[in-house]
Amino acid sequence: MWPAPIWELVETDFKYEGYAARQSEQNRQLERRQDQVIPDGLDYSKINGLRSETREKLATLRPTSVGQAARISGITPADVAIISIWLSKNILQYEKLK
Repeated sequence: MWPAPIWELVETDFKYEGYAARQSEQNRQLERRQDQVIPDGLDYSKINGLRSETREKLATLRPTSVGQAARISGITPADVAIISIWLSKNILQYEKLK
């Protein structure tokens, strides 16, 4: 039989394993998005869900990639996800129209 502290460690690892796996997957997705290109002249007002402060910063600084946008002070991970999803969705729609 193992000592109680060992069982507590095993139990804690088991409880948080799902969380750690989800976080790891989110990190991999974020890494893949870093190079996603933001088209020059993108009208950020067309992206639903962005805060007005975020729209203003992005319109002023004009990042060329999602990775650059993520490094702007005040831009949240949620903002980055919204931009990335919007870009992916609109690129797919554009490809269908070709």
